[in-house]
Amino acid sequence: MSIEEEVDRLIDERTGRELLNVPYDEAAVQIHDRIYRSAGATASYLIDAGDARVVVNTGMGFEAPHHKKLFGAIHTGPTDYIITTQGHVDHVGGVSQFREKQTRYVAQRNNPRCQADDKRIQSFRQATALTWFPELPEKIGNLTRKYPDAKPVQDIPTPDILFDAQMKIHTGDLAIELIHAPGGETIDSTIVWIPEWRVAITSNLFGPLFPHFPNFNTLRGDLYRFPVPYMENIDRVRALNPATLITGRGLPIEGADLIDASLARMRGAVDFVHQRTLELINQQKDPYEIMRSVELPRELRVGQGYGKVSWAARTIFEEYTGWFQRRSTADLYPVDPALATATLAAELGSKAVMDRAQQAFESGDVPTAIRLAEAILAQEDHLEAKKLMAASHQKLLETGSESFWEHGWLRAEAKRWNAETES
Repeated sequence: MSIEEEVDRLIDERTGRELLNVPYDEAAVQIHDRIYRSAGATASYLIDAGDARVVVNTGMGFEAPHHKKLFGAIHTGPTDYIITTQGHVDHVGGVSQFREKQTRYVAQRNNPRCQADDKRIQSFRQATALTWFPELPEKIGNLTRKYPDAKPVQDIPTPDILFDAQMKIHTGDLAIELIHAPGGETIDSTIVWIPEWRVAITSNLFGPLFPHFPNFNTLRGDLYRFPVPYMENIDRVRALNPATLITGRGLPIEGADLIDASLARMRGAVDFVHQRTLELINQQKDPYEIMRSVELPRELRVGQGYGKVSWAARTIFEEYTGWFQRRSTADLYPVDPALATATLAAELGSKAVMDRAQQAFESGDVPTAIRLAEAILAQEDHLEAKKLMAASHQKLLETGSESFWEHGWLRAEAKRWNAETES
């Protein structure tokens, strides 16, 4: 098997739908001679530094007691350092539960700013979380009952040490380097590099699924990420030439050649989408035409179980040109465009619009069927339109939802509209 075939195999083995289910290890999994994993929303890692230990990422607050128990069965020495690879809640939430008297929590200097950004839309995030993580209340309940004395809280930790571009840590018998990787999923993204072992812990720097196309903007809502800094991060990791790459989900990727080939494939894919989108922008193409037109060549195939090429093209369009598409003056004013289609649907009559929606559905143009059904439902409580909404989301779910984010949204909407037809 060639190295490119090995990259293809790696892509195919890691699917987006698996991210819908948060796994928990029953015992810490040894993934390197002296590194152990406790899986969760984002995995937490224990590094055995001889007389001491280092914890990389701490999980959500409710997950931390489980991670702590599993790591305690491996190494009972003091936790000298906690390191978070980014400031998202699934990395920092358990910091307080791992802190000991001598522990120092280290993060990149932008970490407080990253946490502050998340806090500003905390209510929004909480309101939408169950769309993609419907099992979350059950998971919280199960772990809370399993560790009744832990009293977990979601920490908003303040780092003891903030570093800028790079920092070296010496603890026990181990030297660890921290490298800022601006342009990852967060502004404080950090690579944990252990040069003696040639191990790079990147967690979600390139997304939890690797090598899958990144999300430059997630459906759940987040700050935009940018392709040029993303490619620079790939270059940073390639320059390290790691023999082991440890990500936020799944087992490590082993072998310098496979890692480098995977990184090269990903860089090529992102570069292609970036350049092709810019070409189409400069040809005055609208964002929907750009979304339809940008496709990866076979030699740059990567997974789309996390981000999607079409979404990246749309995001790049808006990153460079803004939200105003220069097609409709009405976009400058606070009037929902759906109101115009709803008005037209009312004038035409629901039966005529429903017939057109059904035709679109049967011809395979499911998104248009959804828009037409929505126009009817904006004016009246229409059972057949609701049924079409349910069928449309179910059809999209069955015919091409490789992406974790797309699959989660379609699953939630299909369930919602099915419930609407039964009420």
